[in-house]
Amino acid sequence: QVQLVESGGGLVQAGGSLRLSCAASRSIATINTMGWYRQAPGKQRELVATIRSGLSTNYADSVKGRFTISRDNTRNTVYLQMNSLKPEDTAVYYCNAYLYPGVDYWGKGTLVTVSS
Repeated sequence: QVQLVESGGGLVQAGGSLRLSCAASRSIATINTMGWYRQAPGKQRELVATIRSGLSTNYADSVKGRFTISRDNTRNTVYLQMNSLKPEDTAVYYCNAYLYPGVDYWGKGTLVTVSS
């Protein structure tokens, strides 16, 4: 089992930056894929970015060039650096740990609000 705790959310003006952190309760070195997802009010949860154990990354088109996902296996932490934030980035951001088919874990989320 993996417990995930997100932090770093808050209120920021459009064009600003935030860095989200996701701290895991155990080593993430062998976790297949760590990811960030978000859910805006009235919308479905959507993929933001993922990073695999081999460090390959994947981003939603809407955040490419603005967001960067990274992982620090020594700290059991995954980060999401968000730059050039837009009001449409406003959402609750969730951390996900995907171990293998049918087994993944979610954090409780951190709220990001971008004002125009």
